[in-house]
Amino acid sequence: MNPPCGRCNKPVYPTEKINCLDKYWHKGCFSCEVCKMALSMTNYKGFEKKPYCSMHYPKTSFTIVTDTPENLRLKQQSMLNSQALYKEEFEKNKGKGFSVVADTPEMQRLKKTQDQISNIKYHEEFEKSKIRSDAPPPENREEEPPNSERCSQPAGQMRPAAIAPPGGGKCYQALYSYTAAEADEVSLQEGDLVLEVEPIDEGWVFGCNQRTGQRGMLPANYVRPV
Repeated sequence: MNPPCGRCNKPVYPTEKINCLDKYWHKGCFSCEVCKMALSMTNYKGFEKKPYCSMHYPKTSFTIVTDTPENLRLKQQSMLNSQALYKEEFEKNKGKGFSVVADTPEMQRLKKTQDQISNIKYHEEFEKSKIRSDAPPPENREEEPPNSERCSQPAGQMRPAAIAPPGGGKCYQALYSYTAAEADEVSLQEGDLVLEVEPIDEGWVFGCNQRTGQRGMLPANYVRPV
């Protein structure tokens, strides 16, 4: 018995039979479903057991799922399940101290910005500490009386009167900056040269600041011989 044609349902005889797409076709019936162009075994494209040409072959596309009551119910149920899982994970991790933050590009950028801000603050503090270097180092501060800019003056001892010694003293260089507290004292900046330096009492010397030309008393441990 001859099988029916997949298009016209008439019997297909062996001399004109084409076996394709699980059907039998007359050679003239094996054509595109859209444009009816005659096809062969080498140029057809099958879709849902029907032949198509390359031009009219159905393109696959995404289907839009409508918000039916059943889909809305499933969506709500999925959200409730997610919230229940989140709450369960939160309770498990509660009290563990901290959570691990993923090292994302955004977190790396924030970390780099914080490092730069920390470096800027460190340099600002370092520069401020350099500006505050009017006082002598810690080993010299031990002998300073509190609330006094003049060093090496023993407690209870009066500061000697400013009496200019005879000339011909040594040349000294200022180790630290010093601001004169009395009219008969000499102000210094770090690196100033002090000429004609003569000791006048323990902790005090008399000299002339070469930079300013000012003559008077200054702390002995603020300068060193050169």
